[in-house]
Amino acid sequence: MARHGGGRGWYGKMVGAALGVTVLAAGASVWTAQAGAVGGSSPESAVSAKPAGDVKPVDVTIAHASDKGERGVNVTIDDGPDPVWTPQVLDVLREYGVKATFCMVGTQAQAHPDLVKKVVAAGHRLCDHSVSHDTAMDKESQSYQSKQILDAERMITEASGGVRPMYYRAPGGAFTPYSRSLAASRGMRPLGWNVDTKDFERPGTDAIVATVERELPNGPTLLFHDAGGDRSQTVEALRRILPWLKDQGYAFGFPVR
Repeated sequence: MARHGGGRGWYGKMVGAALGVTVLAAGASVWTAQAGAVGGSSPESAVSAKPAGDVKPVDVTIAHASDKGERGVNVTIDDGPDPVWTPQVLDVLREYGVKATFCMVGTQAQAHPDLVKKVVAAGHRLCDHSVSHDTAMDKESQSYQSKQILDAERMITEASGGVRPMYYRAPGGAFTPYSRSLAASRGMRPLGWNVDTKDFERPGTDAIVATVERELPNGPTLLFHDAGGDRSQTVEALRRILPWLKDQGYAFGFPVR
């Protein structure tokens, strides 16, 4: 798995205060007290709704497969939500009737709860992408990994109005046996990818599209980004890729749980 960015990641300057807000024990007590109801949910949003107090462990292995089977494709969107690019990505997904999994950074979710709620209301699923997008967190202590995962889980759930993330994707694929076990114990399936579109590097829309077409035989889970810089190439690439996938006979699904 490729590592996007380096060191503490591009959110480092944003999260100094956030990392010190919640100690691990306090985070655990928050989860025990969370209410299970999600107000105003539609039939679509119920697809991803998981009561915060009803945590059931899931498989600890890293998921790549699609719940739609061999002809399934999973669209995953990382690093947001972003006030400029997430609404545009949502518009494209709605245009083509596609549901996706949004892997959200905790501080971004906390800063833009309206966008988190829009993602849920549209029937997409949520994924914990850590507090600060530290691509080297696999080199850190277990207590550090716990705070990154559990604090982000809390931030995303609170921002959504009570909908829990169903997956955990380590920044840059920086999983450890401990982080996978912790996430799975919280009901978040560790989530990998098969096709890295490299859209994070802004290689051009044509290059992003070509990467998907070339690497799709590697597996069904596609990696895109809706934050971290100008994502106009990603938006335009999705406009081309989604109808192409439909024409090829693929069905859009979610990663297996």
